[in-house]
Amino acid sequence: MAETNETRYRVGGMDCAACASKIDAAVRRVAGVADVSVSVVAGTMTVRHDGSSDLKAIEKKVTGLGYSVSPFAGSVAPAQNHGLHDHHDHAGHDHGDHDHEDHDHGHDHAEKEIEGLHGHDHGPTAGPWWQSRKGRLTIFSGAALIAAYAVGHLVPAIGSYAFIVAMLVGLVPIARRAIMAALSGTPFSIEMLMTIAAVGAVIINAGEEAATVVFLFLVGELLEGVAAGKARESIQSLTTLVPKNALLEDNGQTREVPAESLAVGAIIMVRPGDRISADGIIVSGESAIDEAPVTGESTPVRKGVDAVVFAGTVNGDAVLRVRVTAAAADNTIARVVKLVEEAQESKAPTERFIDRFSRYYTPGVVVVAALVAVVPPLFLSGAWDEWIYKGLAILLIGCPCALVISTPAAIAASLSAGARRGLLMKGGAVLESLGKVTMVAFDKTGTLTEGKPRVTDIVSFGLSEAQLLSRAAVLEQGSSHPLALAILNRAKVDGVPVPPAFELEALPGKGVTGKVGGETLDLLSPSTARERGALDGDQDARITALNDEGKSVSVLLVNGAAAGLIAMRDEPREDAEAGLSALKSAGVKAMMLTGDNKRTAAAVAGMLGIDWRGEMMPEDKQKVVGELKRQGFVVAKVGDGINDAPALAAADIGIAMGGGTDVALETADAAVLHGRVGDVARMIALSQRTMRNILENITIALGLKAVFLVTTIAGITGLWPAILADTGATVLVTINALRLLRIRG
Repeated sequence: MAETNETRYRVGGMDCAACASKIDAAVRRVAGVADVSVSVVAGTMTVRHDGSSDLKAIEKKVTGLGYSVSPFAGSVAPAQNHGLHDHHDHAGHDHGDHDHEDHDHGHDHAEKEIEGLHGHDHGPTAGPWWQSRKGRLTIFSGAALIAAYAVGHLVPAIGSYAFIVAMLVGLVPIARRAIMAALSGTPFSIEMLMTIAAVGAVIINAGEEAATVVFLFLVGELLEGVAAGKARESIQSLTTLVPKNALLEDNGQTREVPAESLAVGAIIMVRPGDRISADGIIVSGESAIDEAPVTGESTPVRKGVDAVVFAGTVNGDAVLRVRVTAAAADNTIARVVKLVEEAQESKAPTERFIDRFSRYYTPGVVVVAALVAVVPPLFLSGAWDEWIYKGLAILLIGCPCALVISTPAAIAASLSAGARRGLLMKGGAVLESLGKVTMVAFDKTGTLTEGKPRVTDIVSFGLSEAQLLSRAAVLEQGSSHPLALAILNRAKVDGVPVPPAFELEALPGKGVTGKVGGETLDLLSPSTARERGALDGDQDARITALNDEGKSVSVLLVNGAAAGLIAMRDEPREDAEAGLSALKSAGVKAMMLTGDNKRTAAAVAGMLGIDWRGEMMPEDKQKVVGELKRQGFVVAKVGDGINDAPALAAADIGIAMGGGTDVALETADAAVLHGRVGDVARMIALSQRTMRNILENITIALGLKAVFLVTTIAGITGLWPAILADTGATVLVTINALRLLRIRG
């Protein structure tokens, strides 16, 4: 098999889906190109080719169509392992295109791409709209139209020629693009329809209308560009969260360095109030971290040594030293942005259908327009002028721009809105399917629960609770076992003194023993305490009751006599109950699949009010998912992605939970970065809202066309309203899609 290479480009000047399909059709014709994916919203194009392709020829095709193009630095990568984390060298950081006036910028831009890592050069409207090429052309065309009106009033004899000149100002660039598109395999482009309609209008002495229509068309394109830029900015604004500079510790000194130069393993210092400049792990210090910019989480989270911090979050009240764990191109934000960009390039089922539909729809419109222009005059003695005029109007009404952008605009807005809240979805197909989910299967540990045990009960026989906890904590010092850590944490929270112990000894599988202040202390498993005859009937019954609640129990003996019990359990996450009830109220069922013993599983499921299956191996979870699918459920599987990989892959949608471990992000279709149970319901709601939005968009696009088709044939509306209907529909559809960006909560 020949190796496929992948080259990614920044494409400037695209502002509607018709642009993308023209570029797609043109680049596919270059020898050696296997696949092309173009995203209008991200302003990117990914070309997969066998290495024999002439990359200069690809760039020439795109610039010929009137767009600017520049390769991402170092973006030729073998594309076998097309996961989320390949080709990091060109991670999507500089979001936008460099002013797309100049068409000759090929590889000389690769260097600038790196410099612009944190740039604000957003999309098709980089800078004010009047400075863009489209903006200038629109202004010239408008000025020419006003001049033609003035000339027509002052010297009526040459008025009609003045309008033809005004029309040509705007039409020449449009016609040039139409011809290039036709030569590249897109004969029925909006530019071609526009050119035919304008030239036809001149032939039937409607020069004034032709000039006005060309101007309105340019205004419409400009508005589309501004709207597309808004969608693009939403996700790109994430990259601006990462500060440009960082304080690097170097041989005991700190110096300021560019954030993108930080190497993995470097130690950086973060002052109170500063944004953290890289993903990392806290080496020293404890502080409240405001994660709202990245996660939307309103309350700051307290983090200490060994806690993970994300680039772009804000350090609250103390100096932190952080060890960098990811290079700038690989940090959480860069990965999110890159994931969203790649997701936008992969088409959703609805989008693919509409692309196919418009392939037949546009030629169909041309045929109808031709019949309207020719049939009445030939067979029904209609006036040629009148019916040719109506035919030209129908040509303009038929432009599929609004229809074609209806889906990708909504999907792009949703992917961006989701990403800003830590809801990552790998593409439009995933976003569409999420709304159809009827059953969510959750892993237990680390998904519905915290993933680490907490002390739930302190039962003392004679001692005070503090005395009991203090003695237990003394024995657990230095142990890293989860149950030991639970006891030490509770002692720390309660402010209980933990004096040093002597002759500490671990009894494998049984417990730990030691001496403190003349007392011999043992912290044992209940079975070991029973063997030693240290428990009476009441105490034993108490242990059984705690075990039935799914709790692990340790027994403390002081000088051989039972002094108390400490019970621990992996408790449900704070938002688990609310998250599950949100799913329930959306009509989605939930189930818990866990490898834990049945008692623990039943106890946690009882607290959360959820169906459960316990004592399951990874392959059992996969089987259950298969069974649920056979029962007719559309299943989403939620887990932390390590041992859940088989079940995540088997489900209709696999959702990875938590800090986005690489494995989870690789195997899952979607990820909840902040590990909130409620985010699963939010993801499903976002999908349903998106599908409604797409339906509204298609209705607007086709509805307006139908109305104007009827009014044009009836002779009520003409060329101007036709072009306004088309542009209006495109702008309405884009604005409607952008509403999805405003999702709060």
